[in-house]
Amino acid sequence: MMKSNYKLTKEDFNQINKRSLFTYQLGWNYERMQGSGYLYMLLPQLRKMYGDGTPELKEMMQLHTQFFNTSPFFHTIIAGIDLALEENEGVASKDAVNGVKTGLMGPFAPIGDSIFASLIPAIMGSIAATMAKEGGTFVGILLWMAVAVAYDIFRWKQLEVAYKEGTKLVTTMRSTLTALVDAASVLGVFMLGALIATMINVEVSWLPHVGEKAIDIQAMLNSIFPRLVPAVITGGIFWLLGRKGMTSTKAILIIICVALGLSALGHFALGM
Repeated sequence: MMKSNYKLTKEDFNQINKRSLFTYQLGWNYERMQGSGYLYMLLPQLRKMYGDGTPELKEMMQLHTQFFNTSPFFHTIIAGIDLALEENEGVASKDAVNGVKTGLMGPFAPIGDSIFASLIPAIMGSIAATMAKEGGTFVGILLWMAVAVAYDIFRWKQLEVAYKEGTKLVTTMRSTLTALVDAASVLGVFMLGALIATMINVEVSWLPHVGEKAIDIQAMLNSIFPRLVPAVITGGIFWLLGRKGMTSTKAILIIICVALGLSALGHFALGM
């Protein structure tokens, strides 16, 4: 088995990071998902390690086009460990590389999705929306831009860190992955509850009369369960999105039509 004599340079890491940021998801497909994107991201460095057109290069290219799918915010950590193994052992690292990719892509996926795709956008989005609601639209835009830049810096830096730490990261991370997933899940549920209570402003405006006395249904609901109506509406939307053939676009259209209809009838009041 051929062992690579090539040592990665700063220029190599910059090239990998550029491909990671701008092309990684372009080859996504249902059969192998991010497999082709992962190979394209590392292909120039693989050619330097094994030589262009060599049997060793073809073997590793076949390995890297296999099924692979994880969070776009953590895939360069896996790539860094992969490169460290291949640089040290060449094709002999094939099984170890496959094990690292298979073992880490699953745990990294929920962490990235929970923290970077759901939790942080929900928090920063609610802050930006509140600013826009109060007239500070420009500041909200800058806030979103700052978050996007921070994301890219995080993704850019982790590649070299993972490469330098190499296989030590595998055992180090495994002990904390479960705790991170659990913490992110709890915080995500907490933030979802806060957003429902503060951003969904729907109240029952219907005032039925018993004799001459008007019954304030919303006041009664508030005394039993404050913000009950927004919670019920959110639960109904989650149920709706689970139905076959339902998409988020269809759900939004249904919400708009139902809200306008109930508001026109005078049974519900929509506020900001």
